[in-house]
Amino acid sequence: MSGHSKWANIKHKKEKSDAKKGKIFTKLGREITVIVKAGGPDPESNSKLRDVIAKAKANNMPNDNIDRCIKKASGELGSDNYEEITYEGYGPNGVAVIVETLTDNRNRTAGDLRHYFDKFGGNLGQNGCVSFMFDKKGVLIIDNSEGDLDEDTVMMDALDSGAEDFSANEDCFEIQTDPNAFGDVLAALEGKGYAFASAEVEMIPQTTVTLTDEKDLLFMNKLIDMLEDNDDVQNVWHNWEE
Repeated sequence: MSGHSKWANIKHKKEKSDAKKGKIFTKLGREITVIVKAGGPDPESNSKLRDVIAKAKANNMPNDNIDRCIKKASGELGSDNYEEITYEGYGPNGVAVIVETLTDNRNRTAGDLRHYFDKFGGNLGQNGCVSFMFDKKGVLIIDNSEGDLDEDTVMMDALDSGAEDFSANEDCFEIQTDPNAFGDVLAALEGKGYAFASAEVEMIPQTTVTLTDEKDLLFMNKLIDMLEDNDDVQNVWHNWEE
């Protein structure tokens, strides 16, 4: 997926998120809760917590909200129990889709997701049916729409911080990392003064699929919207070239 397309997708996703910030913050809060319960409330020793805090900040979640979620999860009030379940399937015309969820009722979540896939021309598959088509990578996006950042400087800072790959595009810089090094690279670049339009560990498709049929395009958009609007769904990854 090209960087320009990536930047366009981020802006589109943020516009949608702005319209329903409460839901986005609720999902991030749930993710923080699970990670704190599993690894503790200190981001210095819990790298997954450090990573999700970066994701929350990139989504403009206030620090007070983040701190409240961490305290709730580590105290007596943190009584919610969620399990992480990943679903895989196919959208219209064979588009590969991965759906990451946090749920307190796996039967409800599986039923909802199966309904969405069936309704919009796809189907849920077995675990592993599409994940081999994706690579897990840490992805950091730096907004350069104003053109005030020097490409060579950002590239050297990224590589010196441990990044695996760097690409410059019309409006942004994209930095990819090994998923296990994501937190360290993020912290190093933050220390150099960089801010991020997007920062999270993603599933990157090895190849992409283009849809041309109007019905397929309509159904794929509706499928993604339904999935992202579900309270149990945390992330939706796919190999459709939007």
